[in-house]
Amino acid sequence: MKTKSRIISILRADSLDFSITGFQAFALSKLNLVADLEIQLPNNLRLGHLAEKIVSELIKSSSNYNVLYENVQVIEEGKTIGELDFIIEEINTKALIHLELSYKFYLFDPAISSESINNWIGPNRNDSLIEKLEKLKRKQFPLLYHNCTKSKLNNIEIDEVSQALCFLVSLFIPYEYKGRFSPSYEKAIKGYYLNFETFISLDNSAKTYYLPSKKEWGMNPSENEIWTDLNGVEKNISTSINEKQTALCWQKDEDSYLVIFIVWW
Repeated sequence: MKTKSRIISILRADSLDFSITGFQAFALSKLNLVADLEIQLPNNLRLGHLAEKIVSELIKSSSNYNVLYENVQVIEEGKTIGELDFIIEEINTKALIHLELSYKFYLFDPAISSESINNWIGPNRNDSLIEKLEKLKRKQFPLLYHNCTKSKLNNIEIDEVSQALCFLVSLFIPYEYKGRFSPSYEKAIKGYYLNFETFISLDNSAKTYYLPSKKEWGMNPSENEIWTDLNGVEKNISTSINEKQTALCWQKDEDSYLVIFIVWW
């Protein structure tokens, strides 16, 4: 994994705004950062924690925000009941923000509902955008006001802390889908999804492929240097499908690139 490309991919990721989430949005573009920022990343983090680490380091490296707390575990009667991602401070105003971060990949299934927000699901159909927003609303953000949180953050005034969400997403729609989306969704659409049979049928000699590891999801495929023909990826995709694991594939066709999910369902 190319560290610099991974960091840039997080910085440039599209985020969902208030019109969709119902939460005040915090855009990473607010951060005043120096060019060619150097950040060391551990090799043993899963994708979500990797994104969290990058955002943490970006905030710490900015000239206009500080991280006061991160990964604050809230413990009640010896049991962890939740965790706050960040408490950050705007340096000039001293304003405090409880910031929650999410880095997600969602696929649009138009068959679920007539309401667009209900139709964004995880690649393996075991999570969804609406479920994530409900969890944020009912658990994550109220956690700030829990008595156990107040005792842990006893050097700040909880009632003076605002709350914001940095919801970074990559969205994918069905192959050849003609439906329209609001601009808030449209800007975050990065590719499409299809089944294995359709994927195979669309192959031709001009196309080459690469199967990014989970840690590479969301990175720019044009920066990849390793490509193979269909034979080089077909077996691995087939194995994923048989194990009911949706596969992500980068496709190169001369100078154009596509990001494709190949689904088992």
